[in-house]
Amino acid sequence: MNHETPAKGDSRRSMLMAWLHSQAGAHGLLPETLRPASSDASFRRYFRLDTEPGGTFIAMDAPPDREDSRPFVKVARLFGAAGVTTPQIVAADLDRGFLLLGDLGQTTYLQALAAGADPQPLYLDALQSLVQIQCATRADALPCYDRDRLLAEMRLFPDWYIARHLRCQLDDREQIALERVFQTLIACALAQPALYVHRDFHSRNLMQLGRGNPGVLDFQDAVLGPAVYDLVSLLRDAYIEWPEEQQIGWAVRYWERARAAGLPVPTDFAHLWRDMDWIGLQRSLKVLGIFARLYHRDGKDGYLADLPRVMRHARRVVERYAGFGELLRLLDRLEQRAAAVGQTF
Repeated sequence: MNHETPAKGDSRRSMLMAWLHSQAGAHGLLPETLRPASSDASFRRYFRLDTEPGGTFIAMDAPPDREDSRPFVKVARLFGAAGVTTPQIVAADLDRGFLLLGDLGQTTYLQALAAGADPQPLYLDALQSLVQIQCATRADALPCYDRDRLLAEMRLFPDWYIARHLRCQLDDREQIALERVFQTLIACALAQPALYVHRDFHSRNLMQLGRGNPGVLDFQDAVLGPAVYDLVSLLRDAYIEWPEEQQIGWAVRYWERARAAGLPVPTDFAHLWRDMDWIGLQRSLKVLGIFARLYHRDGKDGYLADLPRVMRHARRVVERYAGFGELLRLLDRLEQRAAAVGQTF
């Protein structure tokens, strides 16, 4: 098998290799088979390596000056205890930012769908896992998705998407109006019952498995937050787009299961759908800012192709509710739509 040679000067990889050699005897590792498995939008890197019995493990490299691996370990155990499939933590050196993990395979939901998989069983499995995660909620286990965090995320939209990516400036009235939208969305989020929130529960972080579907990844930023946050992450994914009637069908299935499990979701589905819309708008504004920052600050251009999809998610909400009229006019101006001619906030 042809395995990638470490890049010259990659001291982190050299350290990881040395650590894996120290673990080789206990776990049957073959460190020389180390090769890239995946990367994400953070500073973490993932590698796959073989074992003498013929299996594989995943090695995670999370530089401790950039990433704290302790939340990953904690949330893996919380979610795993809920009956959800998360990577087994085989060995860890948290001080140096190394983890040896069970391998949940190479097929994400997104890849499976692209290959023609039937989405219905995949998404019903994901909705069941979401209910299990939420049912395991303990009020003191995770940090809160509080006002400051929600606001900081949305301000990525004017700072990185509008100012840096589009090179547009907001006048004073537009800035005030956008801040008013932010406060409206924060109030909606804080009014919802607080449950465990993965924060990126979507097709790139869910793995198609033979058993225990789905495998859940990238959960280290989990918080206590709005009950519908992960639902909207799944159904209004930044990487795949579903017709609204399909979203409604899956949302109803979630709502029925959540109510049967005793979760504090609205008794009226229309109320849940409205919460989904508004939390989805908060998420869309955040993601537009994050994807722009990943490109301009971190040199990762792979997310640029997803910006139009995220903007469509946002526009569908602001077009639906009269209270977001000022934001709609701003989006029209930013996208140079004809309706924006001569209009300002």
